Amino acid sequence: ITGNLKTSGDIQVEGTVEGDIRAHLLTVGETATIKGEVIADDVVVNGRVVGRVRGLKVRLTATARVEGDIIHKTIAIESGAHFEGSVQRQDDPLTPGGKKAVPSSAASPSPAPSAAVKAATAAAKAEG
Repeated sequence: ITGNLKTSGDIQVEGTVEGDIRAHLLTVGETATIKGEVIADDVVVNGRVVGRVRGLKVRLTATARVEGDIIHKTIAIESGAHFEGSVQRQDDPLTPGGKKAVPSSAASPSPAPSAAVKAATAAAKAEG
């Protein structure tokens, strides 16, 4: 297949896809090759992906071959998997530029309320 695939359902790829894939659950079969960006809530890679992988839950099995960056919330890499790229944890990996995870030891205090929140609070107090 040449072109992008997008579904709110599940996709299992057993052939070759040249293009981006967006799905709820994506399973890349052992003989499959994907050349493009993969975005899914759950990604299970048994075959080859050349491109960025974004997922809430990403799993590379022992037969996986990934050449590209992985942006995830949780990740599992089995012994034997081949991976070349960077790994980055984000709270919202499905959105480009999503919120990066902050280690609990480096957590900053809550930001000050915005002017709109202060105005709404003041208005509510004035009514009461």
